[in-house]
Amino acid sequence: MGDEGKMKAVWVARAGVRGEDEEVALEEGVAIIGFRDAGDLRDYKKLDELSDALRRADPEASSHRARNRARQLWAFREGMKTGDVVVLPLKSRPGQIALGRVTGPYEFRRVGDAERHVCLVKWERVVPRSAFEQDLLYSLGAFMTVCRIQRNDAERRVAAVLAGKHDPGPVSTEGPTGGEPPEGADIAQAAQDEIVAFVRRKFAGHGLARLIGAVLEGEGFKVSISPPGPDRGVDVLAGRGAMGLDEPLLCVQVKATEAPVDVTVFRALQGAMTSFGATQGLLVSWGGFTEATRREARQHAFKIALWDQTDIVQAIYRTYESLSPEIQAELPLKRVWTLVREDLEG
Repeated sequence: MGDEGKMKAVWVARAGVRGEDEEVALEEGVAIIGFRDAGDLRDYKKLDELSDALRRADPEASSHRARNRARQLWAFREGMKTGDVVVLPLKSRPGQIALGRVTGPYEFRRVGDAERHVCLVKWERVVPRSAFEQDLLYSLGAFMTVCRIQRNDAERRVAAVLAGKHDPGPVSTEGPTGGEPPEGADIAQAAQDEIVAFVRRKFAGHGLARLIGAVLEGEGFKVSISPPGPDRGVDVLAGRGAMGLDEPLLCVQVKATEAPVDVTVFRALQGAMTSFGATQGLLVSWGGFTEATRREARQHAFKIALWDQTDIVQAIYRTYESLSPEIQAELPLKRVWTLVREDLEG
């Protein structure tokens, strides 16, 4: 039997500690990682040689740290094969994850003004983080630049999302799709993902417009929320002042679906703003936005704002103490402080 029926390996390959290389990765069709002090990985015949070189480049680093970095680089050079799936959790778009497939081997080539570690990738989809169940999000949040994801039927489930389907969840009996974050998980991101999943369940459909209205009230607006059903392109109208008649006069469209909003919805909101005499607009999309929508929105940055699921949750954090007791009862949150682990790329 050939390889056609086999599930392909799934790799996380991050593009910078702060996501600084993500747009380059997506635009040029590569996975790109840091570790710039390693040089061309093809110069090393064995993992130990690479580990020793990293230790010499950073004498203050422990042997454990050098070995850990070497394993990640070796996986990037030797482990990722043509056809494997690459997952890029986007820090520049915190609510989204890029998915693609490896199309070529490791290269050490000039990107911008420096030689960089890259692997050719055809990026196929950008999906909201909520497209995955919590257990997979825990794995995707590990503090590693390069790592293979295998737990909880990851290969089958990521392949389903890559094909445009929902995460089907694990077949095995390893436990529920939630649970506790494993060792090495990003606890802050795990907490964020759990809140996002709760909001998705609790405020589905028109409930999301109700939540957005409550957040705007917490920001000091007077709001009017359209009832369920046809809304003429407007889910929430909001204004300042005692009567809600003072500027900015805000026109809000809310899309609660998982699909990214395309540019036609953005243009429809522009038309609704004219019809209602609004001075500003807010387009809320749980599933994020297509790149064409983001490009057009940049041309109207001082007139219309875009909120994806991460922006929604950040707005909830910002206004939580001002939200109504009813909303707080539906969405019980508590602020927690935690130490930040040093990123393994460092």
